[in-house]
Amino acid sequence: MPENTPRARRLGLAAALALAVAAACVTVTAMNDQPTRTRATAPATPPDNGPGLLSFASPSPSPASPEAPATAGDPEPSPPPPSPTRPKRTPAKSPAPSPRSPRPTEPRTSVRSLNYPDRYWHVSDGLVKLDPVTSPPARRAAAFTRVKGLADPRCYSFTTADGSYLRHRDFLLRAEPADGSPLFRQDATFCPRPSSSGAVMLESVNYPGRFLRHRNFQLRLDPYQSTGLYRADSAFLLVDGLA
Repeated sequence: MPENTPRARRLGLAAALALAVAAACVTVTAMNDQPTRTRATAPATPPDNGPGLLSFASPSPSPASPEAPATAGDPEPSPPPPSPTRPKRTPAKSPAPSPRSPRPTEPRTSVRSLNYPDRYWHVSDGLVKLDPVTSPPARRAAAFTRVKGLADPRCYSFTTADGSYLRHRDFLLRAEPADGSPLFRQDATFCPRPSSSGAVMLESVNYPGRFLRHRNFQLRLDPYQSTGLYRADSAFLLVDGLA
């Protein structure tokens, strides 16, 4: 009996080892026999957890686009840096304008009678008469500015110091303010025709054949007459203004 004791112990250890192996095999077999679990599928639009993950959804607009929605996982974009502002230019101060030189006085004209050389056209009470002029006021009333004809630039118009024009009305020559009408422009336009001794005759532009002449020292528009008196009364010299 003493010689069989170690052998009996070895047989007992071998049996225990075999039982342990058999139990392990049973456990593995039981685990393999369990039903296979369903594998989880990816959601239609997986959450964006940062770069490197594959997205199954359609690509979202670029963050730079104003339509791109902000996602919860993305950091808020930093605002763009302010554009540099240009320094305001201070406009250079223009030099102060120099005072204008006074406009030169337009030359004045006086109209002298050929057969009464001491008498001139002279405005008196609105009418133009043939008068001697001796006083400064009378000289100023006998000086006119000769301009291009209002109705015909080849002819003449005469203005007074106050801006009125000489025009015929009822065939009498008078000074009146311009009213802008075609009739006024025609009545105030006279065309020069040569006369004797360097004088001129002034024919009405709207009454051809009628000329300015003095009669009883009143300037009027009369039809032409082939007489010495008419030619003398309608001949005038355009001289430098008396004032």
